[in-house]
Amino acid sequence: MRLFDPHIHMTSRTTDDYEAMHTAGIRAVVEPSFWLGQPRTSVASFLDYFDSLLGWEPFRAAQHGIAHHCTLALNPKEANDPRCVAVLDELPRYLVKDQVVAVGEIGYDSMTPAEDTALAAQLQLAAAHELPALVHTPHRDKLAGLRRTLDVVRESALPPDHVLVDHLNETTVKEAKDSGCWLGFSVYPDTKMDEERMVAILREYGPEQVLVNSAADWGRSDPLKTRRVADLMLAEGFDADDVDLVLWRNPVAFYGLSGRLDLDITTPEATHEGNSILRGAPKDSDGPAGAPRQRHDPAGAPATGA
Repeated sequence: MRLFDPHIHMTSRTTDDYEAMHTAGIRAVVEPSFWLGQPRTSVASFLDYFDSLLGWEPFRAAQHGIAHHCTLALNPKEANDPRCVAVLDELPRYLVKDQVVAVGEIGYDSMTPAEDTALAAQLQLAAAHELPALVHTPHRDKLAGLRRTLDVVRESALPPDHVLVDHLNETTVKEAKDSGCWLGFSVYPDTKMDEERMVAILREYGPEQVLVNSAADWGRSDPLKTRRVADLMLAEGFDADDVDLVLWRNPVAFYGLSGRLDLDITTPEATHEGNSILRGAPKDSDGPAGAPRQRHDPAGAPATGA
């Protein structure tokens, strides 16, 4: 089984998660830029973050056989902070990078005028750079937020079939589907969707243009939710082709609209900016008890501490 998590925040996760994801069948991820849980105080902190999504995270993912791409944007929550809005002026030079497969997350948090402006501006950036857009629907007043989102999409130069409307649920799925946008669902342990609700929606609305993600981040979340949905789909009578459509071919088709999606996994360089990730030296089971051996990374270079 091959799986693609199209929305996961790996900068918040550990290498143990990468290992577990690969074991579960996840071979590709897209990491949208998002709010880090604490307000940023300058544009410079965004740029450092963007650089990490373009360099450090693809390096970490490749260590575990997972292809990593990202989406970049000014997120809805921080669109309300005047200290952050100038990042919109910096985005164009980042949106030309090969690893960037969409503009996102954009959309609404509190549905303010500042969020209206940021959403419209970034939809235009997506159209200008011939990229799709990943849109975050608000956690509160979801139906009103969806309708406001779709109004702005219709007014933009970006066609609906280049827009993924995420964090949908039972109250928003029909209108989102009728709009012609792609449909995104985040499956969480306690909030948003769960596996059972997700499978029920697939049964009612079908698997076409549906993307299922874990949206795993620094909160209570589960980076294996894509696999759990796949397993439940099979248990509930969907066939392997349905699973492959929802959890592989659909995300490949949507992010492939960028022309930049590269799913080949190549052996990474020994280090990234002087850091190999590896730490310490595990015991050599073939040597004397307790005798350490030098650990090497996949490229064959000795591990370094950083």
